[in-house]
Amino acid sequence: MANWCSNTVVFEGKPEAIQQIQQLFQTMKLKEEKEEQGQLPDFVPDTNGGYFFNLYWNDGDEGIYQYETKWSPNIDVMQAIAGHYNVNFTQDYEELGNCVCGRVTFADKLLIDIYLEDEDFEQYEFDEETDTYHFEGEEYESDYEILETLLERKIASHQP
Repeated sequence: MANWCSNTVVFEGKPEAIQQIQQLFQTMKLKEEKEEQGQLPDFVPDTNGGYFFNLYWNDGDEGIYQYETKWSPNIDVMQAIAGHYNVNFTQDYEELGNCVCGRVTFADKLLIDIYLEDEDFEQYEFDEETDTYHFEGEEYESDYEILETLLERKIASHQP
């Protein structure tokens, strides 16, 4: 059984392209519900996985989608969609069971993937007795805020 990688993607581009992407995601969502299996856009070859599962978005949000993939993010598929519609995107992903957490940006045909590595995950500890996480002298109920902080620091350190 696969571990599920949670993904959030935000597309940026011309309104017509964002509308076309909305239609693409709507079509994949309906097809997934009907066929009860992951989906890919028709123009993406079915060779390396990257299937979209459990697609959803909030009403009124244009160009912002959440979905799951098996094990890892589907960066290649997202890049193919961006190329097809001539748009940029930012993709946040996490599958904490295998210490996968990062952010991809694709702008002006340049892909940058910044992710946490093993040493990043080693910067905090979980206390089983108190069911809390400890990071930089503070106590946390969840590791989500810690990981967000670590990723934001890493992203900031990669800025020109």
